[in-house]
Amino acid sequence: MMMQRVFVSGKVQNVGFRDWVVRRASELDLTGWVRNRTDGRVEVLVIGEEAIAARLIALCHEGPAMARVDHVVVEVADERPPKGFTKRFTA
Repeated sequence: MMMQRVFVSGKVQNVGFRDWVVRRASELDLTGWVRNRTDGRVEVLVIGEEAIAARLIALCHEGPAMARVDHVVVEVADERPPKGFTKRFTA
């Protein structure tokens, strides 16, 4: 299992990015959450088997049709894993 935090910048808010991430993560049977950041980025915590989590991270480089992804930063995360995959409030 791997746990990583992903920060996605570009035109990623108000384009359905969070709902899109929740759908993709649920399809891949991953755990974690997604939220908007006050600085305009979207933050994703992804937990799962390495190859499957890497697939979601790769998808985050593309985003949904209305988004424009300029930059993706991935960091190792260490926190208590949530149940399921949820959308959180802006931080």
